[in-house]
Amino acid sequence: MNVVTRFAPSPTGYLHIGGARTALFNWLFARHHGGTYLLRIEDTDKARSTDAAIAAIHNGLDWLGLGGDKPAVSQSAQSERHQEIAYALIAAGAAYQCYLTDNELTTIREDSKKTGDAVRSPWRDRDPAEAPSDAPFVVRMKMPDSGSTTIADAVQGSVTVQNHVLDDMVILRADGSPTYMLAVVVDDHDMGITHVIRGDDHLNNAFRQYMVYKGMGWDVPVFAHIPLIHGSDGAKLSKRHGALGVDAYRDMGFLPDAMFSYLLRLGWSHGDMDIIPRDEAIGLFDLGRIGKSPARFDSDKLRDVNAYFIKIMDDDALYELIATALAQSGNTPKSSAAKSRIITLLPLLKERAKTHLDIAGSIGYLLGDGAIDIDDDVAALLTDDAKAVLRDLDISLASATWDLDGLKAAINGYLAEKNLKMRDIGLPLRAAVTGMKQTPSITDIMVALGQSETSVRLQIACK
Repeated sequence: MNVVTRFAPSPTGYLHIGGARTALFNWLFARHHGGTYLLRIEDTDKARSTDAAIAAIHNGLDWLGLGGDKPAVSQSAQSERHQEIAYALIAAGAAYQCYLTDNELTTIREDSKKTGDAVRSPWRDRDPAEAPSDAPFVVRMKMPDSGSTTIADAVQGSVTVQNHVLDDMVILRADGSPTYMLAVVVDDHDMGITHVIRGDDHLNNAFRQYMVYKGMGWDVPVFAHIPLIHGSDGAKLSKRHGALGVDAYRDMGFLPDAMFSYLLRLGWSHGDMDIIPRDEAIGLFDLGRIGKSPARFDSDKLRDVNAYFIKIMDDDALYELIATALAQSGNTPKSSAAKSRIITLLPLLKERAKTHLDIAGSIGYLLGDGAIDIDDDVAALLTDDAKAVLRDLDISLASATWDLDGLKAAINGYLAEKNLKMRDIGLPLRAAVTGMKQTPSITDIMVALGQSETSVRLQIACK
């Protein structure tokens, strides 16, 4: 069987974490089986669907590398097809025209609550000719009154409902517009979808949609309803848990590969493997390894995963991200040597960083030449005695071999001569050269800056 999956978001807001994971699982399943992964924008709710939201969804998916294999389908563009199927269902005896007034429907609903049975309209067994010629009507599915329906869900297992609890759902409104329950089935059928992989909040919908498939005599796709994502406290995921749009995580400095790897492990596992590269994930992914319990989103864990991908990222590619972040913040390099300095120190800068923004926000001392900004609390380290030592050190280092080994040897020689320890000069030296209390190794920084620039900074700071 040629596997075809789809991701079908409603464009009423940003691409959230849960939606991104659903897209990922559909993409991976299709890739694993050499199949096709499609996108459908379910934009039938025109009051809430916006062009900006549609663009945000596409941008988020493209950033994650989860764009569709073909141009996205717009659900609203298929409305005539949806209407056609609604009337085909009537002709097949699987649906009917319902002329209930609002008051009549309210009464039936109140009765159904008392009995526990589903909503049934008397029009399911009446001739439409009995209604006034101009009376408005909706089209409802004629659900079975007895028996049960079982769905062999690829994640949830075998799930059964009694048919008498299924309402005669509306599939076509009085204005002729299709409801979601009809449109999603028609679109999935017409797109050749073989596997419907989506959140388990749609599990109840699956039984109703199953009736549309059967009413048309269509093959029913394989359903796979994946548990939703909860916060670290077990509560429904919300913004207070850090559940933002995918675009927000991108702007916060997270890498697409890190988001991909982290989302993959939210509800899916393969042994004790924690971080799985994209190509390897394609080979390993299957629906049987998706758990039945809600996954828990942990923003700290996401940062740790991102830190891993920062560490293994190509230095030139990471520099470009850093340079873009610096430009966006208005903190552009003022020295022609800035790029060389940054790339030289990247192996050390990576060790401390969770995101590339962490690096961009901590390297001001590499961006310019000469005097640097020193906050008052850092400047307090530069006492008169400290300045005197640093001026003396600067003179001593004039003859040093300016590479890491040579500089360390020169500093150690100076300390031994003066009967000092590195802890005696480390903080003042770092303050004078970088304007900061905490940085990577100060000797590495001095090598990256070069002898001339280091000396200039020591002289300025120790006036």
